[in-house]
Amino acid sequence: MQGISNKPELAAPSLAQSHKNGINITSAAHLLVDVAPYPGMDEGDLIELFWDNCYVASRVLSVHDVGNTVSLRVPESFIAHGASHFHYRIMQVGQGAALSPAVRVQIKLDCPGGQPSALLGDENQSLAPVSIPETICRQGVNPNQIKRGVPVTIEPYLNMAADDEITLRWGDVRMDLPKLKACDVGQPIRVWVPPEIIVEAGEDLRLEVTYCILDRVGNNSRWAPPRRLKIGGANPYLKVRPKAMLMAAEPRKH
Repeated sequence: MQGISNKPELAAPSLAQSHKNGINITSAAHLLVDVAPYPGMDEGDLIELFWDNCYVASRVLSVHDVGNTVSLRVPESFIAHGASHFHYRIMQVGQGAALSPAVRVQIKLDCPGGQPSALLGDENQSLAPVSIPETICRQGVNPNQIKRGVPVTIEPYLNMAADDEITLRWGDVRMDLPKLKACDVGQPIRVWVPPEIIVEAGEDLRLEVTYCILDRVGNNSRWAPPRRLKIGGANPYLKVRPKAMLMAAEPRKH
């Protein structure tokens, strides 16, 4: 009876499409595992993929596959929140089966602030608008306030987690905040918008202040509903600049 061997020349499988730190809700829907070319690769070989030790996919190699990376899809139904591992097995005529090393991966299928509705475009109604002192909301940001900066509070949100990265957008200028620590989870996030950010964004009668969140595996909350402020007045301290393209405020790509 032919046995199973762990051939050292078999490379570990890799995820074709995922965030560097794990699998998010977007990649889970179309997840591919790549199997690199291996010694003795030949037409007719059978590659079997296992996810958490369950068979999920296979491929009989054609002549066109030989020498190339082979991609196998993991059905979305097998992908669950938490930690998983996957490996593949090579079956060749006249030889024992060969197992690859296993790869462990973290999966996070809950978006910060909850899953945004596709009907609302880039806005997530489950996120609370930023909180700004009532006096500033009512009277606007005058030149004296510009010199001091503006306090902004982001309320705790659904699925808040350590390593979340928050981007605050003040008009067309963005501020990338430090990653959340475990002690920040469930607490309001207090931000001080400095004068240089306010000056760079320029005067505006209805400047939008909003934020978005990117979690550790790349799930994106989209933008919170904006808070609108009147900024500045005829004062030499505040230099009006042309409006920058909104691209400057887009969330980071990973």
